[in-house]
Amino acid sequence: MAIAANQVLQDLQKGQYKPIYFLQGDEPYFIDLISNYVEEHVLAEAEKGFNQMIMYGKDSSVSSILGNAKRFPMMSQRQVVIVKEAQEISDFGRQEGQKMLLDYLEQPLDSTVLVFCYKYKTLDGRKALSKTIAKRAVLVDCKKLYENQIPAWILNYVQGKGFNIDHQTAQLLSDYIGNNLERLSSEIDKVLINLTAPAEINTDLVQKYVGISKDYNVFELQKALTYKDNLKAQRIVQYFGDNPKLNPIIPIIALLFTFYSKILRIHQSKTSSENTLAQELKIRPFFLKEYLLAAKNYQPEKVIENIHFLRLADLKVKGVGSTQSAPGEILKELIFKLMH
Repeated sequence: MAIAANQVLQDLQKGQYKPIYFLQGDEPYFIDLISNYVEEHVLAEAEKGFNQMIMYGKDSSVSSILGNAKRFPMMSQRQVVIVKEAQEISDFGRQEGQKMLLDYLEQPLDSTVLVFCYKYKTLDGRKALSKTIAKRAVLVDCKKLYENQIPAWILNYVQGKGFNIDHQTAQLLSDYIGNNLERLSSEIDKVLINLTAPAEINTDLVQKYVGISKDYNVFELQKALTYKDNLKAQRIVQYFGDNPKLNPIIPIIALLFTFYSKILRIHQSKTSSENTLAQELKIRPFFLKEYLLAAKNYQPEKVIENIHFLRLADLKVKGVGSTQSAPGEILKELIFKLMH
């Protein structure tokens, strides 16, 4: 059975080490988080020279990996073997290689901490190897977070560092960066390095250290659309057109598609409970008020039409229809259609 990445990390921090860790999935952030912790903390610096080995899948075979794993530590309680890019191990998918690994799984060396970093892929859960790893080793499925899970992740990440962040700023970072956890953590750390705990991250700090404008961002564009503030929307779009590298159009269209899709769900929902509706939309109740206002300002027919406009704009940006328009012009036309 797979174990959550956070649970594994907590156990490692308590000094609870297992002989084999198999980290798999399409979210490299969690794989790197665990493997980096093992690399940095399991052994003291003086022990690493003889007892820590970093191997790479494309340069390794199962036999060479297990040959190192079966060694006994020198002047240390344990040794560490980390296999990065394990999905590229030459004979991992072959019967012979899997047989060797299955045999080692039955009797691993307790003094070795063996870590497989199997990125962007997962083992077939129906196969014997996957079942045995789940039973005999620590199996971690590192899955990409959904976009609606990102603000909560940001809150937890910041709080885990001893700081605070308000909901709107967390949403702003989520909208601007998306679900790239590696980049998100890096940008947040750029802010935190300039603060002293327990300070709070706000939009002014994000604007200063991350480079997101608190007045000209997708979050504010969505708000302008909600209130049907045409002047504000056009100012933001003009800013986006003047700064295309900082504000690529495809993510903007994707976020606006999500926005209008949620409005359509409000129109279709039969619940009268705001908490239930927030759960259906997968948003925090804090943001529901604006979505309800948007539903009043955009009737179902207009919402459906706007989703159609967004789809056409996405095709134009990708060159379908032989349009020669610049992304900024496409966005201006799109916003006009959405609001009128």
